[in-house]
Amino acid sequence: MNTRPGIDTPDHRGRTGLDRTGRDLDRNPDIVVRDVELTSQGWHVLRRTTFDHRRRDGRWVTQQRETYDRGNGAVVLPYDTERGRVLLTRQFRYPAYVNDHPDGMLIEAAAGLLDGDDPPAAIRRESAEELGVTLGPLTHVLDAYMSPGSVTERLHFYAAPYTPADRTGDGGGLEEEGEDIQVLELPFSDALAMARDGRITDGKTILLLQWAALDGPFAATADTR
Repeated sequence: MNTRPGIDTPDHRGRTGLDRTGRDLDRNPDIVVRDVELTSQGWHVLRRTTFDHRRRDGRWVTQQRETYDRGNGAVVLPYDTERGRVLLTRQFRYPAYVNDHPDGMLIEAAAGLLDGDDPPAAIRRESAEELGVTLGPLTHVLDAYMSPGSVTERLHFYAAPYTPADRTGDGGGLEEEGEDIQVLELPFSDALAMARDGRITDGKTILLLQWAALDGPFAATADTR
């Protein structure tokens, strides 16, 4: 009998039943899941799902979609309104590099996967690891699916105040996870200008900077032209 890692037997991360996700979905009467195939399980999981879809004209059609499941995540924009600053990161991102980014070095808001934590706990963990900062009270901004055509991840967006005294570590991420993160403390006006002129191209970061200018801590002072 053939055994299938990640399905019948544990894979390298101890997971089984990875082909079961989605089989019991019944919230939408116009979608009937027929089959779920596990096509790859590295650190994250790629599945091919076959489902019937009732179109608006009443016809049923069978479709297939591949989904990349990396879990859910959280992202935060730490801000210091007294000094007009925000904390961001800069790190190498191979997917951006291979898709025409000049050097793959992206400026981003600190973010990470939940890894079993609730979103506030996860983002405080990531802020300590990546930025070396202890955050003040968290403001929940929104939740969003960032690439819903293929990636299952739901990202939880936060903002939080900080002061120079809250920068209690060096940040930089975890070397054992391959992270080599530069911490950037920037004037908010500069960060917003970078989002406008293309020096910041990361979607989650642009969203948080725009929120901070329109509805957030810098709404009264930001030039939103």
